[in-house]
Formats: sequence, structure tokens, C-alpha cells
Amino acid sequence: MPYPSLLRFAAYSLLACLFFTTQLHVHADDADEAEAAALALARDQERLGGYSFRAEVWTGSLPRDLGKAVKMQLFKGNDYCIGVAVPRKSGVRVTGAVLDFQGQPVGEIQPVLDGWGFLLFFKPKKTGVYVVVIRQEDGAKRRDTACALVTGYK
Repeated sequence: MPYPSLLRFAAYSLLACLFFTTQLHVHADDADEAEAAALALARDQERLGGYSFRAEVWTGSLPRDLGKAVKMQLFKGNDYCIGVAVPRKSGVRVTGAVLDFQGQPVGEIQPVLDGWGFLLFFKPKKTGVYVVVIRQEDGAKRRDTACALVTGYK
């Protein structure tokens, strides 16, 4: 063997690539499942509540020890329905709220019975940037997972 250290480096590099590719695939599957769950919540509200949902879906990670804050522009006069979900089979239970300009919770929450998602209903009194906060519930299974959010209005 003319270059054993080079072969060892190549072998370790290949193992590292395989490991990280597998990890990315798992997270991509979680994001797809979270998005599908959020869109299922949206479909129900389109049919039953008359909401029109935006085509884009926000997806991101939801760490077990830290929540997420997502800023969004909301307009006075619209009724909003915001669907938030994690993968249904993750076992993670989530909760959240819309925060106004002073950081106070506004609107109402309708959680999914199994805890994997919720709907937020809110009609702003002023046009502006609001924040949707999402966190994993205390006392429930906690793990890093993907989360998706979809916004509807009428």
C-alpha cells in the first residue's frame, strides 16, 4: 500500500458522508410529514371554515428545549387561521400562540386531540408584524423534530 493514510482518510470521509446523508434524509422525512399534517389541518378549515390558505408552507426545526418564533405580516380586517403541526407519529405535543406588538397572546387556540398540532384563530385590530410562537408541551415526550406552519385568511 503506497498511501495508507490517504486510504484511511478516504474511508473515514466516506463513512462521514454516509452518516450525514442518512441524518439529512431522516430530517427531510420529518419535514415532509410535518408539512402534510399542517396541510391536513388547512384542508379541513378550507372546507368547513371558508379560509383560503397561502400556497407556501413554513417548515423548520423545533428543538426539544427551545421553541420557535415565526414573524408574519397580518392585515386588519382579515380573519386568520394558522395551522401548526409536527409529524403525527413523533409523539411530540406542541402548543403556541400569536403575540401582538406588546408580546401579549391574542386570539384563540384549538389543539388537535393527540397534541401533534393546533390551529390559531385571530383577527388583528391593526395591520403589522405579529409573531407566532411554537413550543413543545411540558410533561410530554420531547425530542428535536420538524415543524410546519400554514396561514389562511378570509
